[in-house]
Amino acid sequence: MQNLALEITFCGTQYHGWQIQKNAVTVQEALTDAIERITGSRPSLTGCSRTDAGVHALSYITNFYSDTAIPPDKLPLALNTVLPGDIRAVGCKAVADDFHARFSASSKTYIYKAYNSPIANPFYENFAYHFPYDIDFDSMRRATRHFLGRHDFSAFMATGGSQKTTVRNVMRLDAEKEGDLLRFTVTADAYLYNMVRIIAGTLLYVGVGKLAEGDVPDIIQSGDRRKSGITAGAMGLYLAEVSYDGR
Repeated sequence: MQNLALEITFCGTQYHGWQIQKNAVTVQEALTDAIERITGSRPSLTGCSRTDAGVHALSYITNFYSDTAIPPDKLPLALNTVLPGDIRAVGCKAVADDFHARFSASSKTYIYKAYNSPIANPFYENFAYHFPYDIDFDSMRRATRHFLGRHDFSAFMATGGSQKTTVRNVMRLDAEKEGDLLRFTVTADAYLYNMVRIIAGTLLYVGVGKLAEGDVPDIIQSGDRRKSGITAGAMGLYLAEVSYDGR
């Protein structure tokens, strides 16, 4: 038996997130089914992150133990013959027995996309959050700096979060605008429940003047979810990269 780390990419529109659920189609179940078809045994998959329904992944890491004779670098090609078209395996390698897709990660990077136009674009329907209001993008960009560093991000956690500590270290938060498409890129050591979507919603509130850019430090200090912005829609969120130090 060897511990295999598998990288996949997926469109989350048709799935109720990563984790297997009763009476719901999930990415984990679809991938588990595919691995069983190819290897003949049903593995227990460890995912790098839970994702909500509709959330996408440019790069998602899962690990599992297998005694398959298929070489790791050939396994993605085999899996792609049976996976649904909106999930693709892109890489696989043998890793140390103590490798854990979630707990071995040193940081994760998410991208959030919002489409800022009075008229919705059908090509972004499931891939960017439609925000049709006039915005001050420069204020939004300036507000990003207040999120950087190690803080208690309780004010940016949705109800239902179960983390033992709410302190997180945000190493990067960039705001970019290309035409009508807004793009926020966040790198942190870990995240709270819906943290990225609430940060995005807070920046959008700054953009329309419901919050001032200088309000962000006070919101963080307050720890009060009611003072931050909306939870922006799941369709705009992408897990972009998972980093593992020294692995």
